[in-house]
Amino acid sequence: MGDDRRVALVTGASRGIGAAIAVRLARDGCDVAINWLREKARDNEAEAATVAEQVRAMDVDAICVEADITDRDAVNAMVRRVEEALGPIAVLVSNAGITRDRTLRKLPPEDWDRVLEVNLTGAFNCMRAVVDGMTERGWGRIISISSVVALMGNFGQTNYAASKAGLLGLTKSLAREVALKGVTVNAVAPGFIATEMTAAIPHDVTEQIVATIPMGAMGEPIDVANAVAFLASDEARYITGHVLSVNGGVWM
Repeated sequence: MGDDRRVALVTGASRGIGAAIAVRLARDGCDVAINWLREKARDNEAEAATVAEQVRAMDVDAICVEADITDRDAVNAMVRRVEEALGPIAVLVSNAGITRDRTLRKLPPEDWDRVLEVNLTGAFNCMRAVVDGMTERGWGRIISISSVVALMGNFGQTNYAASKAGLLGLTKSLAREVALKGVTVNAVAPGFIATEMTAAIPHDVTEQIVATIPMGAMGEPIDVANAVAFLASDEARYITGHVLSVNGGVWM
């Protein structure tokens, strides 16, 4: 790590919004730790390595760290590894998340448990692992990626909406706890963003979604990444406990 560079840890950063956040923070001069998780059907390791190359192209350092954020011991080990390699973590972006969509009446209880475990408990585990160091050093940025669904609800997403709404309560409460310690805690709530997840939606359904967005188009991952970069900056020093919507006006 350079003498004047901050270290950012971004979870779920091997692709999509997480990858865009990692590269955007690098553009602002952060060294970046790219968290990823091995999956049977996908080579997330190679994808994370590609993101790391993009980060290093900004003349900063990057490492890839595999960890299941639902495993507290693994999260603690990840934080130790990042800090040994790059230095103290100054910025945490809790981006990793999953969906398991079904109406509540048809939702298997294990799909409720898993979505809450990854999206909400996973974020708690990461916050818990870095917050003491941030408060001791007197500077930190904790940013969680929530969702417009947390604010407006969505058919077939009771588990996802609950997990993302829970992040908002977690954000606001922790913000109060550490406000005097130089640490801000905020959330970004994206609307419909053009990612692999939304690319899988049938074309006619996509058209219906876009028709509900006042700005007439889905957002791009960089739109979310720019919001995160602002909240991570010195310029956002007096903003905490805030939910920044990035949704093209679909929910106001």
